Amino acid sequence: MAVIEEDVLSRVLGAALQGGGEFAEVFAEDKRSTSAVLDDGRIEELASGRDRGAGVRVISGETTGYAHTSDLSEAGLRAAAEAAGAAARRGGGGSNVVALDRQAVRHPSTVAIQPEDVAKATKVELLRRADEAARGADGAVRQVSARYGDSRRRILVANSEGLLTGDDQVRTLFSVGVVAAGDTGMQTGRQSVGHTVGFELFDRYEVEDMARKAASRAVTKLGARPAPSGEMPVVIGAGGGGVLFHEACGHGLEADLVAKGASVYRDRVGQQVASPLVTLIDDGTVADEWGCFGIDDEGSPAQRNVLIQDGVLTDYMWDVTRGRKEGRPRSGNGRRQSYQHLPMVRMTNTFLANGTEDPADIIAGTDHGVYVAQLGGGSVNTATGDFVFGMWEAYLIEDGVVTEPLREGNLIGNGPQVLTDIEALGDDFAMGSPGTCGKDGQGVPVGDGVPTLRVRSLTIGGTAA
Repeated sequence: MAVIEEDVLSRVLGAALQGGGEFAEVFAEDKRSTSAVLDDGRIEELASGRDRGAGVRVISGETTGYAHTSDLSEAGLRAAAEAAGAAARRGGGGSNVVALDRQAVRHPSTVAIQPEDVAKATKVELLRRADEAARGADGAVRQVSARYGDSRRRILVANSEGLLTGDDQVRTLFSVGVVAAGDTGMQTGRQSVGHTVGFELFDRYEVEDMARKAASRAVTKLGARPAPSGEMPVVIGAGGGGVLFHEACGHGLEADLVAKGASVYRDRVGQQVASPLVTLIDDGTVADEWGCFGIDDEGSPAQRNVLIQDGVLTDYMWDVTRGRKEGRPRSGNGRRQSYQHLPMVRMTNTFLANGTEDPADIIAGTDHGVYVAQLGGGSVNTATGDFVFGMWEAYLIEDGVVTEPLREGNLIGNGPQVLTDIEALGDDFAMGSPGTCGKDGQGVPVGDGVPTLRVRSLTIGGTAA
């Protein structure tokens, strides 16, 4: 990215504070990305892009001013600083000089092959190999879509507290979706991988294996029975249900939503809010995982934050704004979609810690219920934790044995209640698929994970007569 000299940053921060602000910050970003999409045998998209610029934030009392620019010259940055300062509370005046102290960053992941050094033709070839493998997996496969994506995001953060730091974040993603057709109509299967690594991702994963797995899921559902309806025990497989705890529980532990009264966990630190089996963690330091980084978008090092320990709520997640207001240290959860956005409290990699039971024993101990191997998309009321998620891959459990595959079913419940109703936790923890968390119109990469677990009772919304 374009180098912004330290003395320039110092003067820009000083200009930002001239309006009387108490805190000023410069966030600069240079992001390059490539995406390629194959749909129905044809390359539908092959694009590369670069976006760079800076945002200046000024906090004065309860007011935050923010301005962004793609002009990284001193004049452009000063203009943004003056605009942000004007938007914040006015007062004071005179000149300000901010002394900066450059801080080293230890990134959890290393990159062996920069994706930008790999030819586009090589990336397109991955899509074609996946398409061929999926179509060859079964005669029922009708449609295949595959997506490749990579990004390199270099950021710089300087603030009026003297912080000067930066990070280089590389992510690579591949996904396959398959549609199979049969007597039950059209059924879909998906498989995706994504890590904060470079093109060496494909030394770890074969795209043909991913394609065949997606095809198998679609074809299996052709022979599935409609999901039952009603309340029953639900076993969620390792790595398959982390999105439930991210959406229905994790958001309620973000300090900004807590402060707004939009969380059932408000004023409950120190209280038992979950089964004693439950330890819920948000950890931006998990090497290579989709939500990891060296620093967050406010310059705070990534951290491992235990939110719930043995069922007791221990803390919330914090950013600069909420931390300053409440007198709490930052937890490495200040994130933003780009330099054009204000940071806010966001999750990183959120997961339930391992239990001690053999997953086979958890299933064997379930007389009648549903086994969910993979949860899909859904909707959540973050204020209450009420949720509905689709079951992308699910099976019936009968007499302690996983039997028939199910289709057309939803999982309905309440996140905080699920935490309380977890009655068995396996020792087979796994992270799930990479995701993008949306909040207030901003998307950021996040990861989630769970071991195999059993919830005492959840509502299955099925279509079986």
